[in-house]
Amino acid sequence: MDEIRPWLFIGKYRDTLDKYHLDTKSIKAMLQLAEKVEQEGIVSLYLPVEDLAPIQIEHIEKGVEFIKEHHSKEHHILIACGAGINRSTAFCMIALKEIEGMGLMDAYREIKQHHPDSFPHEPVWNSLCNYYGENIPYLDVIRLNTYK
Repeated sequence: MDEIRPWLFIGKYRDTLDKYHLDTKSIKAMLQLAEKVEQEGIVSLYLPVEDLAPIQIEHIEKGVEFIKEHHSKEHHILIACGAGINRSTAFCMIALKEIEGMGLMDAYREIKQHHPDSFPHEPVWNSLCNYYGENIPYLDVIRLNTYK
């Protein structure tokens, strides 16, 4: 689990299972994209987002609502998928876009600095670009991953 912001963390499925570690980071909300895990004292939302497929608009909208709600309550939020690479990166980008007004590429650069494993797959990247009306070629994502 890596800290992107004091309120925003990115991780993988196994991070959602470690209650002690969640408590040390004061996690109060988890957006889960691999499998639902319940932890006492932590609000969870599971979205069945496919790993290598485009993100459905309703999943983006539910994720936005969850992130905004818990950010407004000053909760620390963990966004976790299976390996902490693709889907969790996408929803962390959404968080930075919605909360801080960052563009998608700037949000991705910021996440990559704190979580080097971040790498949204092309269908996921295109979903976000379409949703937010940003026309950023996937080649820019590949370049960022190639020339760290």
